[in-house]
Parts: sequence; structure tokens; C-alpha cells
Amino acid sequence: MYVITDERCLNYYSPGHPERPARIKNTLAKLRSQDELEIEWRKPSKPAEDLLKLGHSERHLESLKAPRADFDGDTPAYPQINDHARRAVGGALDALELGLKDQRVLSLMRPPGHHATRERAMGFCYLGSVGISVLHAAKNLGKRVAVFDFDVHHGNGTEALLLNQKNVAFFSIHQHPCYPGTGVTDVGDNCFNFPVAPRTPRKDYREILSRAFEALIQWRLDLIAVSAGFDAYARDPIAQETLEADDFHWLGREISKQGIPFYSVLEGGYSNDLPELVDAYLQGTAAWRNL
Repeated sequence: MYVITDERCLNYYSPGHPERPARIKNTLAKLRSQDELEIEWRKPSKPAEDLLKLGHSERHLESLKAPRADFDGDTPAYPQINDHARRAVGGALDALELGLKDQRVLSLMRPPGHHATRERAMGFCYLGSVGISVLHAAKNLGKRVAVFDFDVHHGNGTEALLLNQKNVAFFSIHQHPCYPGTGVTDVGDNCFNFPVAPRTPRKDYREILSRAFEALIQWRLDLIAVSAGFDAYARDPIAQETLEADDFHWLGREISKQGIPFYSVLEGGYSNDLPELVDAYLQGTAAWRNL
């Protein structure tokens, strides 16, 4: 098991903001203290400029270097946010390379990325880490790749980056109604949305996740990119869903048992229990392989 992280991502914050350094700090402490998974730690590489341009315009990339104001009320113009966001992209790209070697891997970085569109930072997200990595895999490496996004919020940015692109697909399972208000129906010929009502019972939520898996495996993929958000948890402060740690363990097993190489990238998850949820998910990805 590989975990890609860089503790420089702890160095920015806004008081009261749910996307806070403790998300990573406490999760690192949990993973370093457990003894069931053997973890190899890596730092992210610096992403090449041409790869960033697969997902974003020159104007947007320039705006991150010297932002004049906050991007929106949720997405502050933190000092050095350009460097933090680029390291998060590097983590996703490195996770892709390990996933192609059929390694279990998580990029444990902040900021998240799945709301960032080609032209806009929004929803705590500045660069579309997963979207960029998938476009790289498809366009430069000749792979057929799908995103499986189980964050409780619709990955509107990833969807926008991948819409109608060749050899890629997007599958999102998310609460609706909820931020950002998108993802009600399928879009284009390769973006498939599975909206879930608030407070959906766990059993019913798993059935919707299973339907998404069934649709995904029809694509005959070389690789799955997992946008791993843990905010569908029952006690997450900014959503209204019902999942427990056991459900994230189950998710890890279900993704692993598809028999398709995959890599995971942290998106959301804002409860104090995030370390236990991430640990449960990683234990699940390892459990299937060990059977």
C-alpha cells in the first residue's frame, strides 16, 4: 500500500473553514499508528505545465499564481495556494502511475479538486487533480479510464473536464439536493450521475453504489480513478447522509473486487472521524486482495 502526501499541505487554513489542516494531520497520525497495513510513504512529484493545461486554461492557471481576491466564499485566495494545488495534482498523477502497476495507492493531499472547472476554482477546489490525471492517462498513455466519484457532492468540475472526451467516463454517486446543485441527470455520452436523496438508508445507498459499479464495468476499462470523498458519512457536518465506517470498508472491497487496476485520491470528508473512515476504506481495498 502506498500513501502519497506532503505535510506542506497543512500550512494553509481559514478559521472555521471545514477544509482544514486537521483532515490530513489526523489521518496521517491514524495511518502511521495502525499496524494492519504496510504503508510505503511518498511525496508528490511536480506536475508538468503541459499536463495542467490538459484540464485548465492558461487564464485560470495564471489566476492561481497571483489571485487578486477570493475565488468565492468557500474558496479563499490562500497564500501559495498555487503551489499547494499543484502538489495535489502531482499526487494524483503519481497515484495514477502506481495504479497502472496494480498497486493500492491513495493520494492524501489537500486541497481537493473535483469541483474545479477549466476556468474556475470553486467549492474548496483549485485544480482538477483527478480530471487532469485521467486526461493524461487517456490522451498520453492510451488508456481507457473511468472516474468513480463517491464524494457526497457532485464532481461538477471533473465532469466538465471529461465531458465527451474519448476513452474516459465519469460516474458520480452524490447527494441531491446538495452543493453544487448539479448532477441530476446523465450528461453527454460519457458522464453518468446517480443522485441520492438526503438521509437515504444505508442499505438503499449501497444499492445505488452497486448500480454505479455495474454500469462502470461495462466500459471494459484499463483503470479506475477513485475520487474518494468521505462526506456521505452519517456525522459529516456539511451533508445529510447515513454511511458508516463499515460502508467505506465495503466500498474499498467493492472497488478492489472489480479486478481493474485503480488509484484513489482524497476529495471531501469533514468530520472528526475522517481518519477512521480513510483507514476503513484502505483496509477494504486490501482485504479483497488478501482473500
